[in-house]
Amino acid sequence: MKTHTLHSGKPGINRLPAMPDFKKIWNPPWFQGRGKRKNFFEGWYMKHVSKGGGSVFSFIPGISLTRNDPHAFVQAIEGNSGQTWYFRYPTDAFRYAPESFDILIGNNRFSSSGISLDINSEGQQFSGRIAYSDLHSFPVSIRRPGIMGWYRYVPFMQCYHGVVSLDHNLAGSISVNGQEHNFNGGKGYVEKDWGSSMPKAWVWMQSNSFETENTSLMLSIARIPWMGSSFPGFLGFLLHEGKELYFATYTGAKVRKLEGSGNELAVSIEGKGFLLHIEGKKEKAIGQKGSLKAPALGQMDRVIHESVNATLFVTLTDKKGDLLFRGSGTHAGLELVGDVSILKP
Repeated sequence: MKTHTLHSGKPGINRLPAMPDFKKIWNPPWFQGRGKRKNFFEGWYMKHVSKGGGSVFSFIPGISLTRNDPHAFVQAIEGNSGQTWYFRYPTDAFRYAPESFDILIGNNRFSSSGISLDINSEGQQFSGRIAYSDLHSFPVSIRRPGIMGWYRYVPFMQCYHGVVSLDHNLAGSISVNGQEHNFNGGKGYVEKDWGSSMPKAWVWMQSNSFETENTSLMLSIARIPWMGSSFPGFLGFLLHEGKELYFATYTGAKVRKLEGSGNELAVSIEGKGFLLHIEGKKEKAIGQKGSLKAPALGQMDRVIHESVNATLFVTLTDKKGDLLFRGSGTHAGLELVGDVSILKP
């Protein structure tokens, strides 16, 4: 594996040959921060749900490049308890393959093939490997170079979003503080964010643990800064029976309803030829809200709360009201961050 190492604030990062921008644009899973020196973050959200849902772990490897506190990191959240961990590493412990999704942070490896963990820090121990297979990658075209559509071509966005794998199979196990977690036959999902800061407010939901195999849903609605102002924008997809339905601001779809309070969220989206309704509910008993760190001007000092044990109730109909899909997704990620009211249509 040929890798490059980041040395934040040192000349070494500028000696790397420049990568043509179009290569990065057309390959969102790759590391996008080559040549960045400050006020930049990048992180991959890698979710793992065991067969039967007894073990749910999400890992977020990433990099934060700031003047005051540059560092690499590995975050972890355990879905059934909401417990979180944040492991810091020097920036030169972050290595990346120049033209593939393959990241090394210390002795930990994260790639499109799976994850390998070797963490022993402050009394916390994570070890083991989970392999990925049958990845359903996000399709890329000139009109849509990733989930952001043509917005991906805009060079001044505050935050960029990418979907690496809508759904894939898992095999292997990890040990967390001496407890074994088996993921053979489980399901995985990978997405990512990069830029300078996360939005002021957003809602996000995701599940690929439905009653039917190869079914996955993600929706993100955020307040997007734009040329001195801002607007509520959204993007998402529904995968079912091998068919992909994409809906976003750039497709002409509209958010017709957005109501969120406490542990519940209801969203209705109207697109060309379809109506999509989603209700998300956080489990109060076992679905605790995990505290994760999020970036502001590249610095990981913002705290957000995420449930990884919510349930999403999804209904898709055509404009005549005929049912196209109905299902419930468990072990769902659900975030309501900031003032959700500013996201309403």
